[in-house]
Amino acid sequence: MNTSGSVKKVLVDWLPAAAVTLSLIVAWEVLVDVLDVQHWLLPPPSVIVVEIGNSFGFLMRHARVTAAETLLGFAISILLAGGLSSGIIWSRTVERTIYPIIITSQTVPIITLAPLLVIWVGTDITSKVIVIVLFTFFPIVISLVAGLRSVDQEMVDMFRTLGASPWQIFRKLMIPSALPNFFAGLKVAAVVSVIGAVIGEWFGSSAGLGWMMKIAGGQFQTARVFAAIVVLSILAMALFAAVVATEKWVIRKYPPTANRVIRLGDS
Repeated sequence: MNTSGSVKKVLVDWLPAAAVTLSLIVAWEVLVDVLDVQHWLLPPPSVIVVEIGNSFGFLMRHARVTAAETLLGFAISILLAGGLSSGIIWSRTVERTIYPIIITSQTVPIITLAPLLVIWVGTDITSKVIVIVLFTFFPIVISLVAGLRSVDQEMVDMFRTLGASPWQIFRKLMIPSALPNFFAGLKVAAVVSVIGAVIGEWFGSSAGLGWMMKIAGGQFQTARVFAAIVVLSILAMALFAAVVATEKWVIRKYPPTANRVIRLGDS
């Protein structure tokens, strides 16, 4: 395996994104200085970096709280979505009963439920985890159901001809076929899970990055708010990267077409 070649390819692939990001940061820094914007209103990146350094221990302490809530809520969403999706596929009664409720539940703004959850279950981690689950289980369920339904009927008929039971068809054919869709939903859920954690902390918490942002914003500590946003972004990207790495590891034994990227433009 050519390690240097792999590293070079990764650097080349990410170079455009890094260049655009760096350009935006430089433009932000310059415009704040040229337009003489007050730092309490919009701090430049250099001030945010200094704040991260000065408050690093404080940020990490609250980041651990948010990370624990996010991981717990994300794990519960995966288990809940897996069970609901399997039930929808196996039973038409479950599909007619549960699926409309799942769809309807997303018409209610979840942010309006957060204060009620604080009243109902208190300000401990439970209310935050419930908000995260409400944010994340829907994209996982929808993508997993779509993946399970996308199995080629000819393949199902062939399995039946070979004497496979419904459970064997589900386990050996439908689940592998649904993996790309499942991980697509996980990627979306990984990002929005952090949003759910922050919203839950805004309405009832004494720790976490969301709580920290609320307190800092009220005290016009804008640099600290941006520092918390940077840490939240890193947390979301780390969770997203973990899902991508897991996807590559799980799908490695299946045909490469399941994970192939199709481009219509330049390569």
